[in-house]
Amino acid sequence: MAEQFDLVIIGGSFAGLACARTAALRGLKVAVVDSKPEPGVRVRTTGIVVKEASDDFDLPAHLMRKVRGVRLYAPDDRTLDLHAPGYFFQATDTPALLRWMADEAGRAGASLRFGQSFEGAVAHARGVELPALGLQASFVIGADGARSRVAQALGLERNHRFLVGLEIECEPLEGLDARFLHCFADSRIAPGYIAWVVPGVNATQIGLAASGAARPDLRLLLRRLDALHGAGKLRVMGRRSGLIPCGGTLRRLGSGRAMLIGDAAGLVSPVTGGGIHTALHFGRRAAQLVLAYLGDRGPHPVEVLSREVPRYRAKRLLRRALDFAPPNALINAMLLTRPMRALAQRLYFHSRGGDAESFEAWSETFARQDFARQNLAAQDFEPRPPDGPATTLPLI
Repeated sequence: MAEQFDLVIIGGSFAGLACARTAALRGLKVAVVDSKPEPGVRVRTTGIVVKEASDDFDLPAHLMRKVRGVRLYAPDDRTLDLHAPGYFFQATDTPALLRWMADEAGRAGASLRFGQSFEGAVAHARGVELPALGLQASFVIGADGARSRVAQALGLERNHRFLVGLEIECEPLEGLDARFLHCFADSRIAPGYIAWVVPGVNATQIGLAASGAARPDLRLLLRRLDALHGAGKLRVMGRRSGLIPCGGTLRRLGSGRAMLIGDAAGLVSPVTGGGIHTALHFGRRAAQLVLAYLGDRGPHPVEVLSREVPRYRAKRLLRRALDFAPPNALINAMLLTRPMRALAQRLYFHSRGGDAESFEAWSETFARQDFARQNLAAQDFEPRPPDGPATTLPLI
Protein backbone atom coordinates (compact mmCIF):
# COMPACT_ATOMS: atom_id res chain seq x y z
CA MET A 1 0.00 0.00 0.00
CA ALA A 2 1.33 3.44 -0.94
CA GLU A 3 2.54 5.70 1.86
CA GLN A 4 0.45 8.87 2.03
CA PHE A 5 1.97 12.36 2.18
CA ASP A 6 0.43 15.80 2.01
CA LEU A 7 3.30 17.05 -0.15
CA VAL A 8 5.97 15.21 -2.11
CA ILE A 9 8.81 17.35 -3.48
CA ILE A 10 10.95 15.98 -6.28
CA GLY A 11 14.38 17.60 -6.06
CA GLY A 12 16.58 18.30 -3.05
CA SER A 13 18.39 21.50 -3.95
CA PHE A 14 17.70 25.11 -2.92
CA ALA A 15 14.06 25.36 -4.01
CA GLY A 16 13.02 21.90 -2.87
CA LEU A 17 14.70 22.07 0.53
CA ALA A 18 13.40 25.56 1.30
CA CYS A 19 9.91 24.38 0.38
CA ALA A 20 10.23 21.20 2.45
CA ARG A 21 11.35 22.95 5.61
CA THR A 22 8.56 25.53 5.54
CA ALA A 23 5.89 22.94 4.74
CA ALA A 24 7.07 20.60 7.49
CA LEU A 25 7.32 23.39 10.07
CA ARG A 26 3.73 24.35 9.28
CA GLY A 27 2.42 20.87 9.87
CA LEU A 28 2.31 19.17 6.49
CA LYS A 29 3.57 15.61 6.10
CA VAL A 30 6.37 16.11 3.58
CA ALA A 31 8.76 13.90 1.62
CA VAL A 32 11.73 15.05 -0.47
CA VAL A 33 12.85 12.66 -3.22
CA ASP A 34 16.16 13.03 -5.05
CA SER A 35 18.18 10.57 -7.12
CA LYS A 36 21.48 11.85 -5.73
CA PRO A 37 22.88 9.57 -3.02
CA GLU A 38 23.06 12.40 -0.48
CA PRO A 39 22.55 16.18 -0.26
CA GLY A 40 25.21 18.39 -1.77
CA VAL A 41 26.65 15.98 -4.34
CA ARG A 42 26.65 16.60 -8.10
CA VAL A 43 26.04 20.31 -7.53
CA ARG A 44 25.10 22.21 -10.69
CA THR A 45 25.42 25.81 -9.52
CA THR A 46 28.20 28.24 -8.66
CA GLY A 47 26.24 29.03 -5.51
CA ILE A 48 26.38 32.83 -5.50
CA VAL A 49 23.85 34.23 -3.01
CA VAL A 50 22.81 37.85 -3.59
CA LYS A 51 22.35 40.31 -0.74
CA GLU A 52 18.56 40.11 -0.95
CA ALA A 53 18.65 36.37 -0.30
CA SER A 54 21.22 36.81 2.46
CA ASP A 55 18.92 39.36 4.12
CA ASP A 56 15.76 37.26 3.73
CA PHE A 57 17.15 33.90 4.86
CA ASP A 58 19.29 33.07 7.87
CA LEU A 59 22.11 31.08 6.29
CA PRO A 60 25.25 30.00 8.22
CA ALA A 61 28.01 32.59 7.95
CA HIS A 62 30.85 30.04 8.12
CA LEU A 63 29.71 28.58 4.79
CA MET A 64 29.78 31.93 3.00
CA ARG A 65 32.23 34.66 2.04
CA LYS A 66 31.27 38.23 1.20
CA VAL A 67 32.40 39.73 -2.10
CA ARG A 68 31.62 43.41 -2.47
CA GLY A 69 32.44 44.26 -6.08
CA VAL A 70 32.38 43.05 -9.67
CA ARG A 71 35.32 43.43 -12.06
CA LEU A 72 34.37 43.18 -15.73
CA TYR A 73 37.07 42.28 -18.25
CA ALA A 74 36.89 43.28 -21.91
CA PRO A 75 38.46 40.93 -24.47
CA ASP A 76 41.48 43.28 -24.64
CA ASP A 77 41.92 42.94 -20.83
CA ARG A 78 40.77 46.44 -19.91
CA THR A 79 38.65 46.31 -16.77
CA LEU A 80 35.63 48.04 -15.28
CA ASP A 81 35.13 47.88 -11.51
CA LEU A 82 31.58 48.06 -10.19
CA HIS A 83 30.24 48.32 -6.67
CA ALA A 84 27.30 49.66 -4.71
CA PRO A 85 27.81 50.85 -1.13
CA GLY A 86 26.10 48.45 1.25
CA TYR A 87 25.62 45.76 -1.38
CA PHE A 88 27.45 42.44 -1.52
CA PHE A 89 27.36 38.92 -2.91
CA GLN A 90 28.01 35.77 -0.91
CA ALA A 91 30.24 33.08 -2.36
CA THR A 92 29.28 29.80 -0.73
CA ASP A 93 30.52 26.33 0.05
CA THR A 94 27.52 25.09 -1.90
CA PRO A 95 27.72 21.35 -1.09
CA ALA A 96 27.99 22.10 2.63
CA LEU A 97 25.20 24.68 2.42
CA LEU A 98 22.86 22.17 0.78
CA ARG A 99 23.73 19.57 3.42
CA TRP A 100 22.87 22.12 6.09
CA MET A 101 19.56 22.93 4.40
CA ALA A 102 18.73 19.22 4.19
CA ASP A 103 19.49 18.82 7.90
CA GLU A 104 17.22 21.77 8.66
CA ALA A 105 14.40 20.29 6.58
CA GLY A 106 14.84 16.93 8.30
CA ARG A 107 14.78 18.52 11.76
CA ALA A 108 11.57 20.29 10.80
CA GLY A 109 10.00 16.89 10.11
CA ALA A 110 10.45 16.33 6.38
CA SER A 111 11.22 12.77 5.24
CA LEU A 112 14.41 12.93 3.14
CA ARG A 113 14.63 10.21 0.51
CA PHE A 114 17.94 10.68 -1.27
CA GLY A 115 19.09 7.89 -3.54
CA GLN A 116 15.57 7.34 -4.88
CA SER A 117 14.63 8.20 -8.45
CA PHE A 118 11.40 9.70 -9.71
CA GLU A 119 10.15 7.31 -12.40
CA GLY A 120 6.78 8.78 -13.26
CA ALA A 121 3.48 9.81 -11.75
CA VAL A 122 -0.24 9.38 -12.27
CA ALA A 123 -2.44 12.39 -11.53
CA HIS A 124 -6.04 12.17 -10.42
CA ALA A 125 -8.60 14.54 -8.93
CA ARG A 126 -7.47 14.28 -5.32
CA GLY A 127 -3.74 13.82 -5.68
CA VAL A 128 -0.83 12.19 -7.46
CA GLU A 129 0.40 8.61 -7.30
CA LEU A 130 4.10 7.83 -7.60
CA PRO A 131 4.01 4.05 -8.10
CA ALA A 132 7.76 3.39 -8.40
CA LEU A 133 8.35 5.18 -5.10
CA GLY A 134 5.38 3.66 -3.30
CA LEU A 135 4.05 7.12 -2.49
CA GLN A 136 0.72 8.89 -2.74
CA ALA A 137 0.66 12.69 -2.47
CA SER A 138 -2.10 15.22 -2.08
CA PHE A 139 0.19 17.62 -3.93
CA VAL A 140 3.46 17.24 -5.85
CA ILE A 141 6.07 19.92 -6.45
CA GLY A 142 8.72 19.54 -9.13
CA ALA A 143 11.96 21.20 -8.04
CA ASP A 144 14.04 18.88 -10.18
CA GLY A 145 16.02 21.24 -12.36
CA ALA A 146 16.13 22.66 -15.86
CA ARG A 147 14.91 19.50 -17.61
CA SER A 148 12.20 18.58 -15.13
CA ARG A 149 11.08 14.95 -15.25
CA VAL A 150 8.02 15.93 -13.20
CA ALA A 151 7.00 18.36 -15.93
CA GLN A 152 7.51 15.69 -18.58
CA ALA A 153 5.62 12.98 -16.67
CA LEU A 154 2.61 15.14 -15.83
CA GLY A 155 2.37 17.02 -19.12
CA LEU A 156 3.35 20.40 -17.67
CA GLU A 157 5.05 23.21 -19.54
CA ARG A 158 8.82 22.78 -19.89
CA ASN A 159 11.93 24.88 -20.46
CA HIS A 160 13.23 24.95 -24.02
CA ARG A 161 16.03 27.54 -24.02
CA PHE A 162 19.24 26.97 -22.10
CA LEU A 163 22.77 28.10 -21.45
CA VAL A 164 25.37 25.35 -21.14
CA GLY A 165 27.62 25.92 -18.14
CA LEU A 166 30.96 24.39 -17.08
CA GLU A 167 32.89 25.03 -13.87
CA ILE A 168 35.96 23.76 -12.07
CA GLU A 169 36.80 24.28 -8.42
CA CYS A 170 40.48 24.79 -7.62
CA GLU A 171 42.73 25.64 -4.73
CA PRO A 172 42.66 29.39 -3.95
CA LEU A 173 44.27 31.30 -6.81
CA GLU A 174 47.10 33.54 -5.62
CA GLY A 175 47.20 36.98 -7.17
CA LEU A 176 43.44 37.15 -7.64
CA ASP A 177 41.83 40.23 -6.07
CA ALA A 178 39.41 38.58 -3.64
CA ARG A 179 37.27 41.72 -3.30
CA PHE A 180 35.66 41.06 -6.68
CA LEU A 181 33.65 38.61 -8.68
CA HIS A 182 35.70 38.52 -11.89
CA CYS A 183 33.53 38.40 -15.03
CA PHE A 184 34.86 38.09 -18.58
CA ALA A 185 32.88 39.30 -21.57
CA ASP A 186 34.52 37.46 -24.46
CA SER A 187 32.67 35.82 -27.34
CA ARG A 188 35.59 33.50 -28.09
CA ILE A 189 35.49 32.04 -24.59
CA ALA A 190 31.81 32.26 -23.65
CA PRO A 191 29.67 33.19 -26.68
CA GLY A 192 26.35 34.67 -25.59
CA TYR A 193 27.23 34.78 -21.92
CA ILE A 194 30.28 35.39 -19.68
CA ALA A 195 33.09 33.55 -17.96
CA TRP A 196 33.68 34.02 -14.23
CA VAL A 197 36.21 33.53 -11.49
CA VAL A 198 34.87 33.52 -7.94
CA PRO A 199 37.15 33.81 -4.90
CA GLY A 200 35.07 31.39 -2.87
CA VAL A 201 35.14 29.63 0.48
CA ASN A 202 38.56 27.94 0.66
CA ALA A 203 38.53 27.54 -3.12
CA THR A 204 38.47 29.43 -6.41
CA GLN A 205 35.62 28.68 -8.80
CA ILE A 206 36.35 29.11 -12.50
CA GLY A 207 33.50 28.74 -14.94
CA LEU A 208 31.80 29.87 -18.10
CA ALA A 209 28.65 29.30 -20.12
CA ALA A 210 27.48 29.70 -23.70
CA SER A 211 24.09 30.07 -25.34
CA GLY A 212 22.42 28.07 -28.05
CA ALA A 213 24.58 25.63 -29.98
CA ALA A 214 27.82 27.47 -29.11
CA ARG A 215 30.42 25.75 -26.96
CA PRO A 216 32.24 27.46 -24.09
CA ASP A 217 36.03 27.19 -24.25
CA LEU A 218 37.40 26.44 -20.78
CA ARG A 219 40.98 25.90 -22.01
CA LEU A 220 41.08 29.35 -23.58
CA LEU A 221 39.77 30.86 -20.34
CA LEU A 222 42.47 29.10 -18.32
CA ARG A 223 45.19 30.36 -20.68
CA ARG A 224 43.87 33.88 -20.26
CA LEU A 225 43.83 33.54 -16.48
CA ASP A 226 47.40 32.31 -16.55
CA ALA A 227 48.44 35.40 -18.50
CA LEU A 228 46.53 37.76 -16.19
CA HIS A 229 47.00 36.22 -12.77
CA GLY A 230 49.75 33.63 -13.15
CA ALA A 231 47.34 30.76 -12.67
CA GLY A 232 49.83 28.19 -13.97
CA LYS A 233 48.90 24.61 -13.22
CA LEU A 234 45.78 24.49 -11.10
CA ARG A 235 44.95 21.69 -8.71
CA VAL A 236 41.35 20.89 -9.63
CA MET A 237 39.28 19.75 -6.66
CA GLY A 238 35.95 19.39 -8.43
CA ARG A 239 34.09 19.77 -11.70
CA ARG A 240 30.46 20.57 -12.44
CA SER A 241 28.34 21.24 -15.48
CA GLY A 242 24.71 21.71 -16.30
CA LEU A 243 21.97 23.52 -18.15
CA ILE A 244 20.81 26.98 -17.08
CA PRO A 245 17.27 27.89 -18.19
CA CYS A 246 17.36 31.25 -19.99
CA GLY A 247 13.90 31.56 -21.52
CA GLY A 248 12.29 33.20 -18.49
CA THR A 249 9.57 31.96 -16.17
CA LEU A 250 7.17 29.44 -17.67
CA ARG A 251 3.78 30.86 -18.55
CA ARG A 252 1.96 28.14 -16.61
CA LEU A 253 3.62 26.80 -13.49
CA GLY A 254 1.46 23.73 -13.06
CA SER A 255 -2.01 22.24 -13.09
CA GLY A 256 -4.17 19.94 -11.02
CA ARG A 257 -2.24 18.77 -7.96
CA ALA A 258 1.24 19.55 -9.33
CA MET A 259 3.42 22.64 -9.59
CA LEU A 260 6.97 23.56 -10.63
CA ILE A 261 9.43 25.81 -8.76
CA GLY A 262 13.08 26.82 -9.11
CA ASP A 263 14.92 25.99 -12.33
CA ALA A 264 12.11 23.62 -13.30
CA ALA A 265 9.81 26.66 -13.53
CA GLY A 266 12.36 28.79 -15.39
CA LEU A 267 12.74 31.07 -12.36
CA VAL A 268 16.21 32.17 -13.44
CA SER A 269 17.34 35.54 -14.77
CA PRO A 270 17.73 35.15 -18.57
CA VAL A 271 20.72 37.53 -18.48
CA THR A 272 22.71 36.78 -15.32
CA GLY A 273 21.63 33.16 -14.84
CA GLY A 274 20.97 33.86 -11.16
CA GLY A 275 18.24 31.77 -9.56
CA ILE A 276 19.08 30.98 -5.92
CA HIS A 277 17.15 33.90 -4.45
CA THR A 278 14.02 33.05 -6.43
CA ALA A 279 14.49 29.37 -5.56
CA LEU A 280 14.57 30.12 -1.84
CA HIS A 281 11.81 32.73 -1.89
CA PHE A 282 9.32 30.91 -4.09
CA GLY A 283 10.19 27.55 -2.56
CA ARG A 284 9.07 28.91 0.78
CA ARG A 285 6.10 30.67 -0.81
CA ALA A 286 4.97 27.50 -2.59
CA ALA A 287 4.86 25.67 0.75
CA GLN A 288 2.69 28.40 2.24
CA LEU A 289 0.28 28.26 -0.69
CA VAL A 290 0.02 24.45 -0.69
CA LEU A 291 -0.78 24.52 3.03
CA ALA A 292 -3.53 27.10 2.48
CA TYR A 293 -4.92 25.10 -0.45
CA LEU A 294 -4.97 21.74 1.30
CA GLY A 295 -5.87 22.88 4.79
CA ASP A 296 -7.98 25.99 4.39
CA ARG A 297 -9.53 25.62 0.92
CA GLY A 298 -7.43 28.51 -0.27
CA PRO A 299 -6.87 29.45 -3.91
CA HIS A 300 -4.92 27.10 -6.13
CA PRO A 301 -1.16 27.60 -5.58
CA VAL A 302 -0.51 27.88 -9.33
CA GLU A 303 -2.96 30.77 -9.67
CA VAL A 304 -1.37 32.76 -6.84
CA LEU A 305 2.26 32.00 -7.64
CA SER A 306 1.74 32.85 -11.31
CA ARG A 307 0.79 36.39 -10.27
CA GLU A 308 3.80 36.77 -7.96
CA VAL A 309 6.74 35.40 -9.93
CA PRO A 310 8.96 37.68 -12.04
CA ARG A 311 8.39 37.48 -15.77
CA TYR A 312 11.75 38.97 -16.86
CA ARG A 313 10.26 40.72 -19.90
CA ALA A 314 13.12 43.18 -20.44
CA LYS A 315 15.76 40.56 -19.63
CA ARG A 316 14.25 38.12 -22.13
CA LEU A 317 14.71 40.75 -24.85
CA LEU A 318 18.29 41.36 -23.77
CA ARG A 319 18.92 37.61 -23.75
CA ARG A 320 17.85 37.41 -27.41
CA ALA A 321 20.37 40.13 -28.26
CA LEU A 322 23.14 38.37 -26.33
CA ASP A 323 22.41 35.10 -28.13
CA PHE A 324 23.93 36.66 -31.25
CA ALA A 325 27.31 36.70 -29.41
CA PRO A 326 28.53 40.20 -30.36
CA PRO A 327 32.05 40.25 -31.85
CA ASN A 328 34.89 41.03 -29.48
CA ALA A 329 35.75 44.22 -31.34
CA LEU A 330 32.29 45.55 -30.46
CA ILE A 331 32.64 44.44 -26.83
CA ASN A 332 36.01 46.21 -26.61
CA ALA A 333 34.50 49.39 -28.03
CA MET A 334 31.41 49.38 -25.82
CA LEU A 335 32.23 47.83 -22.45
CA LEU A 336 33.82 50.85 -20.79
CA THR A 337 31.35 53.43 -22.11
CA ARG A 338 28.94 55.24 -19.79
CA PRO A 339 25.81 53.51 -21.18
CA MET A 340 27.35 50.05 -20.74
CA ARG A 341 28.51 50.90 -17.23
CA ALA A 342 24.96 51.97 -16.38
CA LEU A 343 23.58 48.74 -17.85
CA ALA A 344 26.08 46.60 -15.95
CA GLN A 345 25.37 48.51 -12.74
CA ARG A 346 21.68 47.79 -13.20
CA LEU A 347 22.19 44.09 -13.93
CA TYR A 348 24.55 43.40 -11.04
CA PHE A 349 23.41 45.92 -8.44
CA HIS A 350 19.88 46.90 -9.55
CA SER A 351 21.00 50.50 -10.21
CA ARG A 352 22.24 51.13 -6.68
CA GLY A 353 24.91 53.84 -6.45
CA GLY A 354 28.61 53.40 -6.95
CA ASP A 355 29.35 55.66 -9.91
CA ALA A 356 30.35 58.77 -7.97
CA GLU A 357 32.92 57.02 -5.79
CA SER A 358 35.63 54.69 -7.01
CA PHE A 359 35.80 51.19 -5.62
CA GLU A 360 39.23 51.95 -4.16
CA ALA A 361 37.94 55.01 -2.29
CA TRP A 362 34.89 53.18 -1.04
CA SER A 363 37.00 50.19 0.04
CA GLU A 364 39.30 52.46 2.04
CA THR A 365 36.31 54.05 3.78
CA PHE A 366 34.82 50.65 4.53
CA ALA A 367 38.14 49.34 5.85
CA ARG A 368 38.51 52.33 8.21
CA GLN A 369 34.98 51.79 9.54
CA ASP A 370 35.59 48.07 9.97
CA PHE A 371 38.89 48.73 11.79
CA ALA A 372 37.12 51.15 14.13
CA ARG A 373 34.42 48.57 14.88
CA GLN A 374 37.03 45.92 15.66
CA ASN A 375 38.91 48.26 18.01
CA LEU A 376 35.69 49.18 19.77
CA ALA A 377 34.77 45.53 20.24
CA ALA A 378 38.23 44.76 21.63
CA GLN A 379 37.96 47.30 24.45
CA ASP A 380 37.34 45.90 27.93
CA PHE A 381 33.85 47.19 28.67
CA GLU A 382 31.83 46.18 31.73
CA PRO A 383 29.15 43.73 30.49
CA ARG A 384 25.65 45.22 30.45
CA PRO A 385 22.63 43.02 31.16
CA PRO A 386 20.37 42.52 28.15
CA ASP A 387 17.31 44.73 27.75
CA GLY A 388 15.02 41.75 27.27
CA PRO A 389 14.92 38.03 26.56
CA ALA A 390 17.24 36.73 23.89
CA THR A 391 15.62 35.96 20.55
CA THR A 392 16.64 33.96 17.54
CA LEU A 393 15.51 34.52 13.98
CA PRO A 394 14.19 31.43 12.19
CA LEU A 395 15.38 30.52 8.73
CA ILE A 396 11.81 30.33 7.42
